Amino acid sequence: MMKHWIVESDVDKNKSYPQIVDAAKILQKDEVVAFPTETVYGLGANATSDRAVEKIFKAKGRPSDNPLIVHISNKEQLEGLVEEIPSDAAKLIDAYWPGPLTIIFKNKENVFSGKVTAGLDTVGIRMPDHPVALSIIEAAGLPIAAPSANRSGKPSPTTAQHVIDDLEGRIAGVVDGGETGVGVESTVVDCTGEIPVILRPGGITKEQLEIVVGKVEVDPSLKDGKGAPKSPGMKYTHYAPDAPVYLVDGTREDVQRLVDEKKAAGLKVGVLTTEEFAGEYQADIILSVGRRDDLKTVAQHLYDTLRAFNRSDVDIIFAEMFPEEGVGLAIMNRLQKAAGYRVIKG
Repeated sequence: MMKHWIVESDVDKNKSYPQIVDAAKILQKDEVVAFPTETVYGLGANATSDRAVEKIFKAKGRPSDNPLIVHISNKEQLEGLVEEIPSDAAKLIDAYWPGPLTIIFKNKENVFSGKVTAGLDTVGIRMPDHPVALSIIEAAGLPIAAPSANRSGKPSPTTAQHVIDDLEGRIAGVVDGGETGVGVESTVVDCTGEIPVILRPGGITKEQLEIVVGKVEVDPSLKDGKGAPKSPGMKYTHYAPDAPVYLVDGTREDVQRLVDEKKAAGLKVGVLTTEEFAGEYQADIILSVGRRDDLKTVAQHLYDTLRAFNRSDVDIIFAEMFPEEGVGLAIMNRLQKAAGYRVIKG
């Protein structure tokens, strides 16, 4: 029986909440517990235990060569987990921790389960900016491996109900702290080389990183999903609803033409658009993901919108594209993965 604890999101690191204490004790017993972060709901387990981490992979149906991000509750924990803290990493920690930023370090030997690092000599670590997450991690007294709390390949969860829909009967419990804020996962930046490299765009933009450390590069494999994963989210189709998704690189007229063609063929067609243009389409299901003039709203509602298509039983989905600047880089990364990199030129 999966436990469902409800906690006010302003718990403010109160480790004495009985729900927090209960969830932490279960984590200490090498079970898995889902909890909210400021990005999405994470599926937490003791990052030092093979037994615990195996339960994450089993619950998610996740490929074992996909590394996991480790979550900590305070900056002081970091020194016992990594070989060194490069100067660029230290600057980014000061600027953006706690927050939606994961930093890749050289990991210390014999600390983490090898299943966390997927056999790499590096590890991704972040300090989430959510009082419930911080309380649970601190109460457990452990570094917590926590990928998104969804079945592998499906849209990430931004509410506890999403977690229940995907993982009921597969995990020990979920701590319900309400809807998450950022909506897309953390940015992952590799600080083990001379120049920081973004391995996964997310809640902290490239522009924000460059304000702190100067030049930042973007891993070229983000464009095609090829290459061995150095970070979560770099391989395999992610974030996909049940119906196939196609990105349309063209005008709204191009999208409507594609819709008309598929409807004429007898298919139920969905369109993913924004508030500004939702009234301009004629399709079976038209879902607005946010406002094009405020891409943060698109990031926040992207996964919930992709999940909503599953409730509509559409046969095919056409999605508008967004500029790859600021948080738009993260939005397009997730949409490209949801579409399996299928793009139709208008």
